[in-house]
Formats: sequence, structure tokens, C-alpha cells
Amino acid sequence: MPYRGRFAPSPTGLLHAGSLVAALASWLDAKAHEGTWLVRVEDVDQPRCSPAAAHAILGQLAACGMQSDEPVIWQSDRSSHYQQALNALATQNTLYACRCSRSTVAQNLAKLGIEVTRHQETPYPGTCRHLGLPLTKGHAVRWRPPMQPLEWHDRRLGIQVQNVSETVGDFVLKRQDGFWAYQLAVVVDDGLQGITHVVRGEDLADNTARQIVLQQALGLSTPVYWHGPLVKAADGQKLSKQTGAAPIDCRRPVQQLQQAAKWLGLDVLPAATTVQAFWSAAVPVWAQRFGIR
Repeated sequence: MPYRGRFAPSPTGLLHAGSLVAALASWLDAKAHEGTWLVRVEDVDQPRCSPAAAHAILGQLAACGMQSDEPVIWQSDRSSHYQQALNALATQNTLYACRCSRSTVAQNLAKLGIEVTRHQETPYPGTCRHLGLPLTKGHAVRWRPPMQPLEWHDRRLGIQVQNVSETVGDFVLKRQDGFWAYQLAVVVDDGLQGITHVVRGEDLADNTARQIVLQQALGLSTPVYWHGPLVKAADGQKLSKQTGAAPIDCRRPVQQLQQAAKWLGLDVLPAATTVQAFWSAAVPVWAQRFGIR
């Protein structure tokens, strides 16, 4: 199949050095494969997302010479597609309503002797699994994943194995406030857009097993995955909007791209004075590194 890749920023803030690295990797991989590169605004978490930030991100990408090969899509416009997927899963008897808050989940896990720590995945203990609550607004909707381990291959990280049922448990597809969860939205959109390759940061690697089992349940094809290195601050923490990472300086796009390329190990690139010159040098180097051409 022809290569179709995507960059999917969440507009909770502007692009910073870390997100530029992810955008650069996805663009280089698409162009090295002579494929199509798409931009999808992942604003499904509407309370945290800003339309102004989304438009600013598109401007930042354009300043760096990256524009979507097809019209940009916005997750906030695609609720009907997510509902269709949820309806399909409902016929498999794998959905149920959940009234647990995060604090309730933490309390129930504590009763089982499982400590909840920040940024660490803990399995949902199945508190509401057999209560028969109605699938209506005010309740989250959870999905029961298969119980067997899943093995998948990452182009950079190699073979990965995860038992989603054990490590994550039944996970949310629709939130209590009625907004769609990221895991369902990304799977549906990748499927409907025909995405063949996903290139993104290593911090999202642990989401991949959840997305693959959802793809399988919905009869969607599984893309090829590549999870790249993370940009870290001086204290060793990943750069993020939550920690106040500075936006990239669009007045100096070449310098920003060259710095991002170094994080990807492309430090052999010749000096460039224009964005176009940078891309002309970077795409062949990426293709050679991964044996694409």
C-alpha cells in the first residue's frame, strides 16, 4: 500500500522542541518513502484544547516547511465516526458503564495493595464491570480488552509484548463528561485516513498495544510503528507543555530544524541556509539510514 503517515498534535499549547522532533521524524519518514504526510488536530479533549493554539501550531509547521498533503482534519468534528465505532463494539458485549472517579479507582486499588503513582499505568480493578449501569451520559464507557498477551514490532524499539488486560485493564473509550477518549479517537481516525505508518515519540509506545487490540476488534488494519527518542530538559525530564517548555522560534526555522535533527541522530547533515535546503539534505540521509531507497 502507498505510504500514508501523519503528525497529530494536541493543541493544549504550542509546538516546543520535543514536539518538533516528532513532527520532523514523521515528515522525513513520509517523504523518504515518497508518501503522503497528513496533519490531524487531536482536539478531542476539548476542555484542555484551544482553537487558537491549533491554528498557531499549523503556522509553526508551515514556517518549518511542513504542510499537510491533504486537508487538515479536527477530531472535534468527528464525533459521529467515534459513535459508530462504539456502536460496533457494543455488539460484541465488551462495553460497560463505569461511575468510578480517579480517586475511587485509586482507593479501590489501594484496597488491593496496589499503589498508584503519577505517570505509571495501573490496571482498572473492574469495580463496575458487573453492575449493569446504563450507557448514558454521566457514566464513562469502558472496554474489556482480550486477556491474552499481544506482541508487536517497533521499527526502532524492536519486539514489544504487553498484556493489556493485566497492565491496563478495562480502559475508557468515552469519558463521564461525554467527551471521547484519545485511544478510541486515534484508532478510528488512523483507520479512516488509511494511515500505514505511525511515527511518534517514545512516550506513546505504551499506548500502542491498546490501539492494536482496538484495531483488531474494529476490523481495522494495523500501521507500522516507529517510536523516536524524547527531548529532555537539563533535569532529565521530558520536555512537555505541562512543564512549561518554550515554543519553537519560528523566526529561525532552519536552526530549529537542525537542532531537532541532532536529537534524531542526524548530525551529519551539511549546514543549510534555507528551509528547502535543509529538507533537500535531510530526506536522503533519513532514507539511507533506514534503507528506504
